[in-house]
Parts: sequence; structure tokens; C-alpha cells
Amino acid sequence: MDNNTTTTTPLRIAFIHPDLGIGGAERLVVDAAVGLQNLGHKVVMYTSHHDPAHCFEETRDGTLTVRVGGNTIVPRTLFNRFYIVCAILRNLHLALSLLFLSSETFDIIIVDQLSVSIPLLRWTGAKIFFYCHFPDKLLTRRDSLLKRLYRFPVDLIEELTTGMADSIVVNSKFTAQIFAQSFQLLHQLHVPPDVLYPSLQLDKFDRTIDTALPEVDLLKTAKTSFVSINRYERKKDIGLAIRAFAKLLALPPSSPHQPNLRLVIAGGYDTRVDENVEHHNELVQLAQDLGLSTVTMPKSAAEADSAQVVFLLSISDAQKIFLIQHARALLYTPTNEHFGIVPVEAMYLRCPVIAINSGGPTESIDNSVTGYLCPADPQVWAETMQELLTKSDHDWHQMGNAGRERVLRLFSLNAFVTKLNSILVLLHQSPPSALVEFGPTLTILSFFVLALAALALLR
Repeated sequence: MDNNTTTTTPLRIAFIHPDLGIGGAERLVVDAAVGLQNLGHKVVMYTSHHDPAHCFEETRDGTLTVRVGGNTIVPRTLFNRFYIVCAILRNLHLALSLLFLSSETFDIIIVDQLSVSIPLLRWTGAKIFFYCHFPDKLLTRRDSLLKRLYRFPVDLIEELTTGMADSIVVNSKFTAQIFAQSFQLLHQLHVPPDVLYPSLQLDKFDRTIDTALPEVDLLKTAKTSFVSINRYERKKDIGLAIRAFAKLLALPPSSPHQPNLRLVIAGGYDTRVDENVEHHNELVQLAQDLGLSTVTMPKSAAEADSAQVVFLLSISDAQKIFLIQHARALLYTPTNEHFGIVPVEAMYLRCPVIAINSGGPTESIDNSVTGYLCPADPQVWAETMQELLTKSDHDWHQMGNAGRERVLRLFSLNAFVTKLNSILVLLHQSPPSALVEFGPTLTILSFFVLALAALALLR
């Protein structure tokens, strides 16, 4: 269906997202919301947490309507534990606030990350669209019998409530495969998810960066830089970039660039999240143990230049664009990443990417054409980084141009919003999900199992 048709029949659409902070999932839902709103749909975003000092601009400058609920009654953790139970309860509280405290009605509700609220949201009468970034059950370790016991009902809730959505979409073919393996019941019921690749708002990356801004000025350097952009989480394996950089410095110089290098580690950092704080400290210690000089949040370009590894704790869009534009390569270290939007951003900005040869990057990166896919071996990464250093300017620019062309072809925001819009229009016109008839039973079962999970945790 074309855009002209949808703008004459606008839909009322709500987004349910746990925390509108800064990250790939947040960038995706914000881009989706803005894109749908630009097509004429009425869009409202519901979230449990929204910090104007730690969010994307569209959620604080009035572009999008944001409503916050579920943030005051239920904390993020209890005694720095029970994160998943608190996340579930916050999500349910958010859904209840929409259900009973809001006078707004919606045609479609878009849910992502946590599916537990879907049984409640069905009572709104809206069609439920669930975007699965990755099964939550695979995002946690199970090191003890107790952890396995309490995760069992939580995992069951995830599968049951995910299946209650009218439409299920995933962010890559890799995630679709993992979805089928993880949710055997849904797979047996023949609920194959569609694939909708994340995208870029290209105009944000086409803007001219004011290099006189203090936050950008301090990043200027005569050194050749490699950059890693990720949240400060252990699963992102940022340490691989640091180990590879140390090995690169130990290799015999093969280009004029090699003696004058630096590594910039940047990304999402939230002081409320213990892992962010702890992992930053771990990474600084790792770099220093490898004999690398470090600085965190430098105040000037001179201070940044004094170190081999520069740590930035959360960065603005202007800083991110400047860093990527002036990097020899982006180092993207997560293994089995669901999709990974940062490599796509880098390719659009004509920056080659080095990434792990697994997960979403195997779909976004054209190996040896727009970047390199490598095993998680620091020595291999060091040698690949050296190869990029020895490339002629012509060959390096050619790789960058190939990346930009690939993004324009596969990952533009227009392609993303067009496909999302067509899915939502068809969803609005379609009959309810086959699982709706089991809704009351599944809802009661879900909350019964949730109560058991909470009791198991608190004992």
C-alpha cells in the first residue's frame, strides 16, 4: 500500500519500550516512531524511564510524545539483584497505566524487548505488534541450579506472551534462526517471524558537524584512530579491541601511520547501571595491564592526545559522527550480535568496519568489500587493523564508498519505514491472532508462573 493511502487513513499507534535511553534498540524504536509519524499516523511512546539528559533528541525536543509510567513504584533492582523480576513488574505497571489511567485508544501497540505486558495490552482492543531484538532468555547466564530454576518460569512467560502478539518481527535472519530454536512451542505452532532490518535516519549523518563545539574539539588529533562504540557491557567484549590494539602496537611497523595510533572506546554509560561502572573500570585496568596509557573523559584535545586509549562515557551524536568520520576503522567486537546498528552507521559514513564473523554483522557487512569479518582472536584483529593501515588512500576510500552504497541499498530509513508501514496496515486489516482464543487461559497461567518465579527468587 502506498504512502498516500496511509496518510489519508492514519492509525493510532503506541510504542511500549522499557527505557528510552541511548542504545541500538532505542535508536530503532525512535526512528520507527518518527518515520510513522511523518507518514501521518498518531504516535505516542510509553516508557518506564526517560531521562532528558540521557536520551535521543527526538524524545526530548517535542518531536515525539513520551509518557512515563512504572518508574516510581517498582525499582530497577532489589539489593542489586532480581533485575528480571523488577523489569517484568515495571513493564506490567507501565501496561496497567496505559490500560486504566490513559484515555487514549490505539489501533496498534508496538512492543519490543519485553513481551510480558502483551496479555494485558490485549484488553485495549488494539492489535499487538512485537519486535524481537533477541530472545531475552538468551541474554542471561545460568551459573547455578537456583538461577536455572527461577529462569525456567520466566522463560516460559516470555514464550507464552510473545506468542500472544498478532504479528512478530525480528531484526535479522540470524535472530529469526535463534527465535525458532529458542521458542520451540511457537515454532511448532507455525508462527514464523518476518525480518525487518533496522535502518538509519540518513539526514542525521549528512549534517555538517560544528567542529568548534567543545565536545567535538577535544576529539581532534593528528593521530590515526581506531574507534569502538558500544554500551559498557561485558557481553560486548570491548576488551577484544584493547587486546588487539596492544598487539597491533607490538607488530613491526609496516606503514607511516603505525607508530602514531590511538584507540577510542566510546558508548552508552549510565551511572545507575552497576555493570556500566564496573566494566569501564575493568577495561581501564586491562589497558593499563597491557602497558597502554589511558584517559577517561578528557577535558581537551591535548589531554586526549596524551593517552593511547581514550575512554568516553556516553557520547553525543555529533561526537559519534566525528569519531567515525575520522577513524581508520570501526572495531565492532560483540559475538553473535542480534543485528548491530553501529557498523551500518560506520559504513554510511564511509568508514570500514572490522567485526566478529557471527550474528547480524555477517548480513550487514560485505566481507573484504565494506570491511572485514574475523574470528574473536586479538592477533587476527591486529593483523587486520595493520592491513587497513597499509592500504593506499584510494583503496581505503573505495572500501568506504562501497559501505555507503550498501547502506543506501539495504538499510535506509525509507526502506525500513515503508516495510514497517505496510506490515502495520495489513495487520490492522487482518483478523485477530489465532492465539487470542487462548488469551484468558494464557494470561492467568502467565501471572501464576510469574508469582512462582518471584517466590523462587525471594526465598
